[in-house]
Amino acid sequence: MAAAAMVVTAAGGGDFSDLREIKKQLLNVAERSRERGLQHSGKWAAELAFALEPLPLNELPPPPELTEEDARDLDAYTLAKSYFDLKEYDRAAYFLQGCKSQKAYFLYMYSRYLSGEKKKDDETVDSLGPLEKGQVKNEALRELRVELSKKHKAQELDGFGLYLYGVVLRKLDLVKEAIDVFVEAAHVLPLHWGAWLELCNLITDKEMLKFLSLPDTWMKEFFLAHIYTELQLIEEALQKYQSLIDAGFSKSTYIISQIAVAYHNIRDIDKALSIFNELRKQDPYRIENMDTFSNLLYVRSMKPELSYLAHNLCEIDKYRVETCCVIGNYYSLRSQHEKAALYFQRALKLNPRYLGAWTLMGHEYMEMKNTSAAIQAYRHAIEVNKRDYRAWYGLGQTYEILKMPFYCLYYYRRAHQLRPNDSRMLVALGECYEKLNQLVEAKKCYWRAYAVGDVEKMALVKLAKLHEQLNESEQAAQCYIKYIQDIYSCGEVVEHLEVSTAFRYLAQYYFKCKLWDEASACAQKCCAFNDTREEGKALLRQILQLRNQGETSSTDVAAPFFLPASLSANNTPTRRVSPLNLSSVTP
Repeated sequence: MAAAAMVVTAAGGGDFSDLREIKKQLLNVAERSRERGLQHSGKWAAELAFALEPLPLNELPPPPELTEEDARDLDAYTLAKSYFDLKEYDRAAYFLQGCKSQKAYFLYMYSRYLSGEKKKDDETVDSLGPLEKGQVKNEALRELRVELSKKHKAQELDGFGLYLYGVVLRKLDLVKEAIDVFVEAAHVLPLHWGAWLELCNLITDKEMLKFLSLPDTWMKEFFLAHIYTELQLIEEALQKYQSLIDAGFSKSTYIISQIAVAYHNIRDIDKALSIFNELRKQDPYRIENMDTFSNLLYVRSMKPELSYLAHNLCEIDKYRVETCCVIGNYYSLRSQHEKAALYFQRALKLNPRYLGAWTLMGHEYMEMKNTSAAIQAYRHAIEVNKRDYRAWYGLGQTYEILKMPFYCLYYYRRAHQLRPNDSRMLVALGECYEKLNQLVEAKKCYWRAYAVGDVEKMALVKLAKLHEQLNESEQAAQCYIKYIQDIYSCGEVVEHLEVSTAFRYLAQYYFKCKLWDEASACAQKCCAFNDTREEGKALLRQILQLRNQGETSSTDVAAPFFLPASLSANNTPTRRVSPLNLSSVTP
């Protein structure tokens, strides 16, 4: 049967005007996916269909029509499908040999593919150690490629067959060919989510996305929202998801979970937590994305909530990768790092290609000071997904511990490319440049980290210390002033160790400038901190002594008002800073 005969059209160009027709298409493709053993694609379509209004009886889609070939292969297909569902893949493939119908042929090839994957995983699973990439292979891939390639040239593959051909090519690292085949599969069968998802995993940047010739269908909107999330283009992703909600998918748990993941990616923790809590109310037995939810609870140190989530998921299904990751996070929060690593290993035995578990296991090995195991775990994470900035950042941290700054620089740069507006990557890069004595580059990184919104409030301090080293006292003072203003404007309880350092430097700076009032005010603030109390008191005594001797405050030297123009890298506008008003600052 020619591919052209198997085209299933979807409403064009993001047109959501006929939601009933979209629901029919979703129900149809969900059934066809299940018939071929594509459980995840079937589930995705079914979940999306469930979010739309029910159809009346007379509008329900009819079952797929049977061809002569389907009727001839029906007995073999029915038997093989029962074996396939029980994961007896070789047995299923044996009884499907010689079948001609599209459905039976797909199941035959897919059974052979999954049999090879299962054997590969069984070999991999016993050793999570230093496995070289490609050392354990799916032996069936080359044969499958040859057979599917012949069918492809003869235009005998339907949308599902093209999808499987693309998966085989991807597994053989033939990325360019795989992309072309997945695009073709999306044109032939635009409703099959699996092909779109595979395409997502192969696109590395927005430029690559522009050159793809994608079908003009409403499914493209879901694909773009997903790929924007993956490429960390969160604003665009959230706009897409909002437009999908407005189009009529407001009840879709898939969209709600994706929005929560997007907020997690931009570290809007409160918003992400509230959406996940809402999602749990709507779908209390859901396990997907719960490992992301547990990451948020971990970051906020919410032990009771994380404990409840771990127990709850254990009751639902203790042998799911997400459950193991949640329990691992729980033990990590309790500083039981060996136990945490054990659960991440369990997750990887269940699914060796589960990205989150590799990254989290790397973090645990870092906590246990096992740098070689951490490096292996992070490298595995990058093999699974080169876009995982956490793994690149983790490798940078590991090599930092090993005092190998050139390696650090490479990995931090890769992390920064993936997260250009994440201040943590920029601060890490700045520290690397500092160690390599490339101080101009270090200054640029720290200033850029401050300009994009410094999460950890450390960029200005590091910049100030750099100016101190270079005897640029005015710039150092300016950075410390801005740092103190930022810390106190947050309204946080100040536990920042560097606040005392900033006050001490400013007190000494104003003292040298003979600005007694400012020096005195800063010295008094020093007295509020244990580590600078004695120096503050000593400075106050000196100021008092000089005033008693008749020394007047200098009017020639003014406190600095501007950040130096040399630091405004990348045309970042220099911010005007008012002199430090200490009367409003109370520790």
